[in-house]
Amino acid sequence: AIPEALPAVVTIGLAMGAQRMIKHHALIRRLPAVETLGSVTVICTDKTGTLTEGRMLVEKVWTLSTEAAVTGSGFEPAGEVLVGGAPIHPVDGTPLGNLMLVAALCNDASLVPPGDDDEDWSVIGDPTEGALLALAAKGGVHRAEANDLYPRVAEIPFDSERKRMVTLHTSADGELSLGAVKGAIEATIDAIDLVATPDGPVDLSPVLRDQILQQASTYAAEGYRVLSLSGRIEHGISIETADQAEEELVLYGLVAMADPPRLESGRAVEACRTAGITPVMITGDHPATGKAIATRLGIMDGDERVLTGMQLAAEGAAELADEVSSVAVYARTSPEQKLDIVQAWQANSDIVAMTGDGVNDAPALRTADIGVAMGIAGTEVAKEAADMVLTDDNFASIVTAVGEGRRIYDNIRRFVRYTLTSNAGEIWVMFLGPFVGLALPLIPVQILWINLVTDGFPGLALGVESAEPDVMERDPRPPNESIFAGGVWQQVLVVGLLMGLVCLGLGVWAEAEGRPWQTMVFTTLALSQLGNALAIRSDRQSLFTLGLRSNMYLTWTVLITLAIQIVIIYWAPLQNLLHTEALSFADLLIVLMVSTLVFWIVELEKLVVSLRRRRPAQSGS
Repeated sequence: AIPEALPAVVTIGLAMGAQRMIKHHALIRRLPAVETLGSVTVICTDKTGTLTEGRMLVEKVWTLSTEAAVTGSGFEPAGEVLVGGAPIHPVDGTPLGNLMLVAALCNDASLVPPGDDDEDWSVIGDPTEGALLALAAKGGVHRAEANDLYPRVAEIPFDSERKRMVTLHTSADGELSLGAVKGAIEATIDAIDLVATPDGPVDLSPVLRDQILQQASTYAAEGYRVLSLSGRIEHGISIETADQAEEELVLYGLVAMADPPRLESGRAVEACRTAGITPVMITGDHPATGKAIATRLGIMDGDERVLTGMQLAAEGAAELADEVSSVAVYARTSPEQKLDIVQAWQANSDIVAMTGDGVNDAPALRTADIGVAMGIAGTEVAKEAADMVLTDDNFASIVTAVGEGRRIYDNIRRFVRYTLTSNAGEIWVMFLGPFVGLALPLIPVQILWINLVTDGFPGLALGVESAEPDVMERDPRPPNESIFAGGVWQQVLVVGLLMGLVCLGLGVWAEAEGRPWQTMVFTTLALSQLGNALAIRSDRQSLFTLGLRSNMYLTWTVLITLAIQIVIIYWAPLQNLLHTEALSFADLLIVLMVSTLVFWIVELEKLVVSLRRRRPAQSGS
């Protein structure tokens, strides 16, 4: 009665599922995560590089005097043109020239020229910094030349708390100190005293401050990532630390860059909605930028809210848990706040998948039910903390993995239902046999044979069954749901009893007719289980709809098992081993026909259930 093959089936099913996921760019690091994926109710994902292509391009530049549009071949601002290769000098340069100089100096990325097999330039480093280098190069400011003229002597790297990066440079003769600052305008506006114009810097008045912030908000609402570029230039005065370099700044301008959403992200978000999964975006960008991208992808399509990192920090755990289901976008957040978001969803009994790529993302990845690290942009710390690694950093790969997790869980349920039904049939045969005059319907070696061959191998084949068409149209299963939910126990008892009665009925008749009844009971039970394996491949679809080719492992298993069963009836060595007798052609034909009864009854039950489902739908329409 014990499904002894269950541990093997579960392990093989999870391992084969993990292998299939590799083809879809999802590398599973912990096998139990495959099953957990099927229960995911919330996917919290980064925006840049996951929902979007991670390929930044500066499209607009704003200074106090002009707004410029960047083309693919050059830089063409209204009323002002910068010619490539123009002399680099921050003191006499225009606001646009200084902006490009800061873009080149306050930067750790590198541009790589096209190779023999590449048509486009590529970026080594952060895509945002690569976009700034490309902008500067279009205006004739190249990083290598800029660094030769103004070597870097100190820096404060970008971090998610300060939301800005600062570098300190000196001229070759040491007479000039230059501070370069890039970051979110909200993070730098308090350090800005002046705003550059073609006629010289002007004071940052309250009116001008509001104008700058409004311009940044306008760009963000259009879906752009917005950065401010500013600096401090001192003649004959040494700026000794990078901290000093971000004081008394001159704002040179704003840059608006776009990271186009991946083409497949919108379809993946829609698939999440259909599957009852809530997608949530987490971004360090401006709230308006996050909202614009989320709306375009379908993450926001109603009354969902945008919550900023500052608002998140001000809220307590209980308050966040109460409102987390109404928030679709978290903007200007720090990696540490991902942990708060995960715990808030989990407080509502949700199963959360969380993406991350940085060292600081590790606690959230560990705490989430499914931690998902980025394989391309992710750090080794993030990958070690994660349950799954995306080799393409693509949100759509998470959704594909969820579907695979549901398929595997369905297959485990199929095996449990199949093997328990088969074992129940054996129990009924052995238990009821003496009551109908069959003292010993099966001997121990025959029971062992059935358990080994007709239970184990078809069960393993059921573990690789393809997903049902509606696998991503169902709500996630509750994580505490029993594997026997959905009527599995009833099916086990009813079909098992049916199998037992069919075998015993044939045995009683065969004994009365003087036929080799024990061999007929043994063979009928074995073949009935094979028919049951074919019938329960789907809860809804008929085998005639699925076709035998859709799971060739099971088809070949059934055919080979059938052939072996025939051999043990007629080959003397196996006859002696399993105590069988040769059946006449008529007896064999009767056994083959009777053993299909279970298959036909299970198929009929699926047809009846399908018709019942259609009637309410038709009446409702």
